[in-house]
Amino acid sequence: MTQAEIKLCSLLLQEHFGEIVEKIGTYLIRTGAQPLRAIVAGTGLLLDQVKKALCVLIQHNLVTYQLQKRGFVEYEAQCKRVLRILRYPRYIYAAKTLYGDTGELLAEELLLNGQMTMSALVKKVADRLTETMEDGKTMDYTEVSNTFVRLADTHFIQRCPLVSESSEGSEAPRPAAPTLVINEKEMYAVPRLNLVGKGKRRRSCEEDAEEGSEPKAKKQKRGGESSEPPPDDGIYWQVNIDRFHQHFRDQSIISAVANRMDQTSSEIVRTMLRMSEVTTSSGAPYTQPLSSNEIFRSLPAGYNIGKQVLDQYLTLLADDPLEFVGKSGDSGGGMYTVNLHKALTSLATATLESIVEERFGSRCARIFRLLLRKKHLEQKQVEDFAMIPAKEAKDMLYKMLSENFVSLQEIPKTPDHAPSRTFYLYTVNVLSSARMLLHRCYKSVANLMERRQHETKENKRLLEKSQRVEAILASMQATGAEEAQLQEIEEMITAPERQQLETLKRNVNKIDASESQVDETIFVLESFIASTVRGP
Repeated sequence: MTQAEIKLCSLLLQEHFGEIVEKIGTYLIRTGAQPLRAIVAGTGLLLDQVKKALCVLIQHNLVTYQLQKRGFVEYEAQCKRVLRILRYPRYIYAAKTLYGDTGELLAEELLLNGQMTMSALVKKVADRLTETMEDGKTMDYTEVSNTFVRLADTHFIQRCPLVSESSEGSEAPRPAAPTLVINEKEMYAVPRLNLVGKGKRRRSCEEDAEEGSEPKAKKQKRGGESSEPPPDDGIYWQVNIDRFHQHFRDQSIISAVANRMDQTSSEIVRTMLRMSEVTTSSGAPYTQPLSSNEIFRSLPAGYNIGKQVLDQYLTLLADDPLEFVGKSGDSGGGMYTVNLHKALTSLATATLESIVEERFGSRCARIFRLLLRKKHLEQKQVEDFAMIPAKEAKDMLYKMLSENFVSLQEIPKTPDHAPSRTFYLYTVNVLSSARMLLHRCYKSVANLMERRQHETKENKRLLEKSQRVEAILASMQATGAEEAQLQEIEEMITAPERQQLETLKRNVNKIDASESQVDETIFVLESFIASTVRGP
């Protein structure tokens, strides 16, 4: 765990959960697994505060607990899971792209709440969608339920582990911590619920005041609510982050194929990935073999290419030097797989090449690509192959060596390692370069977050004034105020202040966009490192 990762985790926890949760989360990340007493002593917080903060962290899957043999419970922070908070906007946007506004709100609510039951989630999303609709229109629970089922069928959401029945029903003394178990067969099984109803709008203050005198039971009865627990009580759902990562990886591969070849090739690869997205695990080095006939039958309806043309495209993809697609047999018109490990390696290598070119220029990028292709080269060979003068080539190699993009390997002819009798070979270790770059990306995101906090803090009073004015305008518009009155309120913010607000908004938007772009690089590098460590 590097200092950059710890700092970024701390900033993410503070931004999303506040200071107390951030203090406990950071303490656990720094110290590892700790019992409750040690956390209270180490953070200097009250026992009640620590308990509540741990509940929040466990609810959001950011902390896990384990019952030790000696009878006490240890809590451990999941640093990698904390870093995923940075990717929440991408998960929500992906759900919107695939399943529309309903899918977006389902993913958003699950990420905001950590875990929810299907009935509670469907009702909340239906209410939120009804709020955005025109007067008189409402969102039916059935529509939201159908989208929920589709998300579960494609594994974008999954069940949370349940308390094991043995520990729940036995008469023996209860353990200090419950044992959670998950049945893999039921992980994506949606409970059969008869959710009938429509989303409700929030009531106005006047209506609330009128109903304040009504008994609670009467209000529940009139609102269609019952005091009985829902049929899916205890079955909680969470976002399946690995499945979203699988989707992002597939999109990156499809985009890379489209850039290298053409749209038809990318559509063929998209079809292959779609056919194997549920059958292939997120960590597999390649997809399940698919026959040419199966691929042909699964192509989108509007894609009018013949079987012969498809076979030619598959042969072309299999013969490509990048080897995104490989041929694994001849049955069924030819068996083909997508080589995920090689695809991720190519994406990571392209990212490294792009960064070298941006930092050091096109001539350095030429040397870098040469070393990637030839593996090991002496300085004289680099000069000759790259066609760059000796002095310039030496400067460029040393510059990249000092930044850890290039490494130097010594191969002595004699045991005494005498420089005159030693070969000095330059090489690129893609894995170590990717790790170094990933560390820098974490630092960059932490710096961007700190910059955004600084910008917001500097203009805090102006932002509060702007919010107050907007609230007054909204309430006056609701009561039907005249145009002159509204203009008078708007003039409370002067022209220089308005300009300052615009500048702040522009800067914050730039920082947010930069965070998102750096996260895309982080995703490619993390996927490549994980794939390489597991092995092809």
